[in-house]
Amino acid sequence: MMKKVLIVSLGVITLAATTGCSKVRRSPGSIYAPDMTYSRAYETYAGLDSNKFTNDPNKAGNKIFYNHQPVEGTIAEGGILYSYPYKNDSAGYAQSAKEVNPLDVASLDMKEAERLYLINCGICHGSKLDGNGPLWKGGDGPYPAAPKNFMDAAMKSMPEGTMYHSVTYGKNTMGSYASQLTVKQRWEVIAFIKQKQGATGGAPAAAKADSTTAPKAKP
Repeated sequence: MMKKVLIVSLGVITLAATTGCSKVRRSPGSIYAPDMTYSRAYETYAGLDSNKFTNDPNKAGNKIFYNHQPVEGTIAEGGILYSYPYKNDSAGYAQSAKEVNPLDVASLDMKEAERLYLINCGICHGSKLDGNGPLWKGGDGPYPAAPKNFMDAAMKSMPEGTMYHSVTYGKNTMGSYASQLTVKQRWEVIAFIKQKQGATGGAPAAAKADSTTAPKAKP
């Protein structure tokens, strides 16, 4: 009896397999995760919908080109509510002198600010802020130009906004640190530098103020 059941079962399976493979099927059947099978993402170099993505002004005269960048004025998660208004050009550099530190300098953790300085700036400007870091070594290091000595009178009188502009965009042989330091961290480092400059006779760090404050006078 058991043998007959086994024979019948094998016969049914064979018939089903033969029947299932005998037809040419045009449909793949049901797909468990269609979004995984058929991607809705744009392919590389694929043309964009010109009705939504164009560099031509619309009827209102505004460009509606989408460049995959955040909306202007967007604040990164964890960032401070601060938008630097000046561009990376000569006019922006001159106007940057108007900017003051938006942080409450008195409440900053200067140990953390010093740590950020030593990691990102000390390699060139030196742990003593004298412009004689390991990459310079009095001219014997690999860096091609002498880093700024923050203890010089010219650097002590430099507005903190101008320092921020240089750190954000880069200046001369120094590149931008915008990708290494957040907006808050850049201002923390500048506050640390200004504190050290003030401790040795330079102008003290500026108090919190709005961006319309006039440039500080040279000491």
